[in-house]
Amino acid sequence: MRLERLTLPDAAAAPALAEQLRALVPTGASVTEPVAAILANVRARGDAAVVELTRKHDTGGAEPKPLRVTDAELQAALDSLAPDVRAGLEVAAQNIGVVAAIGLDETREVTLGHGQSVRLREVPVRRAAVYVPGGRAPYPSTVLMGVVTAVTAGVEQVVLCAPPGPDGDVHPAILAAAALAGADEVYRMGGAQAIAALAYGTETVAPVDVIVGPGSLWVQEAKRQVQGAGRVGIDGFAGPSDVLVLFDRGADIRLVALDLRAQAEHGGDSLVIAVSPDGDALEALSDGLSVVPEPGVGALVQTRDLDDALALANAFAPEHLELIGAGAEALADEVRNAGCLFVGANGATAFGDYVAGSNHTLPTDGAARFASGLSARHFRRRMAEVRIPAAAAATLAPAGAAIARAEGFELHAESMEARMRENPSS
Repeated sequence: MRLERLTLPDAAAAPALAEQLRALVPTGASVTEPVAAILANVRARGDAAVVELTRKHDTGGAEPKPLRVTDAELQAALDSLAPDVRAGLEVAAQNIGVVAAIGLDETREVTLGHGQSVRLREVPVRRAAVYVPGGRAPYPSTVLMGVVTAVTAGVEQVVLCAPPGPDGDVHPAILAAAALAGADEVYRMGGAQAIAALAYGTETVAPVDVIVGPGSLWVQEAKRQVQGAGRVGIDGFAGPSDVLVLFDRGADIRLVALDLRAQAEHGGDSLVIAVSPDGDALEALSDGLSVVPEPGVGALVQTRDLDDALALANAFAPEHLELIGAGAEALADEVRNAGCLFVGANGATAFGDYVAGSNHTLPTDGAARFASGLSARHFRRRMAEVRIPAAAAATLAPAGAAIARAEGFELHAESMEARMRENPSS
C-alpha cells in the first residue's frame, strides 16, 4: 500500500489538506471524453455497440452471452447458492429493507387560509436500474443494497445489470442475489456502455427513469453525463471507495489497521485515511500498513487535537467515517459531512458493507458535503396536488394577477382572474 504521512497544523488548514488528500486518487474528469464517445456510440448503434464494447472490455474477446438473463437462469443460480451465503444474504436483505422503509414519507396535506389545499404525495418512479460493478470480485451485497431499496420504495420495474466475465456470463452469486432481492430484469453488460443502454434504450433494453449504484470512474462519469443531458436521475457519484478513521488515544490500533486494510481491498484507487492527535499510534500504524499487500492509497494525518481532527473529517467529507475511542466517539453529534458514520470500537465499516442495514452505496469524492447515501427517496419523487375551491380562487386571483403582471405575464393574470368571473357569487 502506498502510504503518505501528513500533518494538519490547525483547523484553518483543513480544507486545503482535504483537497491534497483527494488529489491522491484520480477523478472522473480523466475519462470525460472517452465516456462521451461510448455514450454516443451506444445511442447511435444500440445493442450492436453494447455487445461490441462488452466483448472488448469485459469478456476478453470471447463472445458474450445474450444481454438479458432469463428467469430460469436466475432461479438456477439461487438454487445452487451455498446455504451459508444464502442465509447471510437473507439477513442482509431483511435489514436493508427495514432501514429503507423508514425513509419513506407519508402523504401530507395542509389547508391554507383561503381554503385551498396542497397535498404532498410521494410517488415512486416507474422503472429504475441498479448497476453492480465487476472487476476484482462479485458484489451480491450491492445487488441487495440497490434492488431491495428500490422494491421497498415501490418501483414498478427494477432492472439490474453487471458486466460479464471472460466466460460471457455474470457471476452466479450476483444472479442469485438478483433473484433473492426481486429484480424484474437482469442484463449482462457493464461499463459506460451499460449506462448508455439504460439511459437511451436499445433494441433489447428499455430506458429507465433512475440509475443507481457504485462503479468505476467510467461508470460514474457516464452516469453524470446522462443525468446532465436530462435523460435520467442518478443517486450521485458513487465511485472509488474511501474511509477516514478518526481515533483517540487508547484506541485499539490493531482494529484501526484492520479497518483501513479492509477498505483497501476494494482496489488500487481506494483511499484510506487515519487521523489522530496520537503521534505514537500513527507511527505504529505506519509500520504495520507500509508492508501490507493490499492495494490502495493510504494517508496518516497527525493533528494538534481532536477538534482539529474533526475539522479535517468534515472538510474531507468521507464516504465512511469511523470514530474510535471515548474522545472521538463524543464528537459524533458534531459530524456534518459523511456518507455513513460508524461510532465505537465495534462499528467497523465492513458491517455497513453487508449486514448492518445501512446502505453501502454512498457519496464519494467529497460529495457527502451535499449528497446522501442510497435510500428509498432516490427512487421516489414528491408531487404537489393542489385543490382550489371557488371562494379561494376569488380571494387568491387578485394577489396572483398583480404578481403576474409585474413579471410581464398578462395571460397568467387573466387565467386567474377568469376564475373570479366564473364564480361571481363567491
